[in-house]
Amino acid sequence: MASDRFSKPINIRNKQASFEYELLDKYVAGLVLKGTEIKSIREGKASLLDGYVFFNGEEAFVKGMNITPFAEGTHYNHEAARERKLLMKRSELRKLRARVEEKGLTLVPLRIFVNERGFAKLEIAVARGKKLFDKRASIKDRDVKRELARTKL
Repeated sequence: MASDRFSKPINIRNKQASFEYELLDKYVAGLVLKGTEIKSIREGKASLLDGYVFFNGEEAFVKGMNITPFAEGTHYNHEAARERKLLMKRSELRKLRARVEEKGLTLVPLRIFVNERGFAKLEIAVARGKKLFDKRASIKDRDVKRELARTKL
């Protein structure tokens, strides 16, 4: 019974990110997690809505990513919204840091997934915030695509 809980593929998305930001480049990073955190992720109990990536020295961390405490965890259970270190090559980190120091660019988490080896990965993107008129254009494009899909049926 417990194996059914963890068997489905994990793909937790930040759907708001593509609406709020113009996504420029995407990267995949590993995550430093505790045992109860990976169990909660495999149950699909994580949220990226308020998450962002920041640099502390030479290391990158994700903050605001919420992983619900594991239901069957004991006193070793994790804190839901703690900072989690990202695992990336040093050259990638230097490149990302240089891009983020440019005016108006930030790093946003897009999705959490578990790769074929069983490791949790975080897809992040270098992004630029959209203006209000850009968001309106995105809504208009989405509505037009929806109408076209309806008329084809």
